[in-house]
Amino acid sequence: MSTEGKGEVLCIRRFPVKSMRGEELAAVRVGSEGVVGDRHFAFRDVETGKVVSAKYPAKWGKIFDLPVSWVRAPEESADPVVRLQLPGGAWCRSDDASSAEAFGALFGRKVSLLSSALDKVTLEEYWPDIEGLAHREATTEEKMPPGTFFDAAPIHLVTTATLRTLRDLYPEGLFESRRFRPNFVIALPEGESGFVENRWIGKRIRIGDSVRLQVTMGCGRCVMTTLPQGDLPQDPGILRTAARHNRAEVGVYATVLSEGWVWRGAPVEVEEG
Repeated sequence: MSTEGKGEVLCIRRFPVKSMRGEELAAVRVGSEGVVGDRHFAFRDVETGKVVSAKYPAKWGKIFDLPVSWVRAPEESADPVVRLQLPGGAWCRSDDASSAEAFGALFGRKVSLLSSALDKVTLEEYWPDIEGLAHREATTEEKMPPGTFFDAAPIHLVTTATLRTLRDLYPEGLFESRRFRPNFVIALPEGESGFVENRWIGKRIRIGDSVRLQVTMGCGRCVMTTLPQGDLPQDPGILRTAARHNRAEVGVYATVLSEGWVWRGAPVEVEEG
């Protein structure tokens, strides 16, 4: 074990419906395919077949800050059900066919609510005009891993060192972790600074008693990080800072090597090799 990269889990989040508001948890089970219940549902554009994502805010941005809560959580049932809130406060359920109609009316497009992904799923992503992004002022079609609603990998984690560094680089920005929608925020000692996770790529991480992750790549960020949510204002400077100083990456992606429970305060350690 390395003496570097030791910390603890500060925050746990999962997102029951893709691009809708997440929930913060005290503990969660990590299965072979990621955090149980994470991105379990997604809306799909009936006309195009593409998954609804706030990565294209002009079309789907209204979904981004809407709350979700479980009626039957996946830890409790093989048939999970969520409640979804519409603007104005009305709630509907994932097991009610009229829910898709209500959200379709919100978007002005016919949508369906899926609880399992197809082998080939794509979404539209808008790239703002920010130097350092792979595209600028363009919209692209992006593939997701087969059978999932994840963008690139099942687990996304970020450290407090990275968040501190971004705040130092752009003090006017509110670099709250919820802007970046990670599953795990890892607290590192106050003295740790810089984009620490970059050194973790290719390594394995142990969390708690049994969960082990393989860090695969940096997590490239998108226009969603700039959108308003709750008390966080719209701010293109968030993404601009990440692009200028770390290739637009905030945190890293990982796959699951061994399953188990993760809890707030669980120890985290990076393995060498």
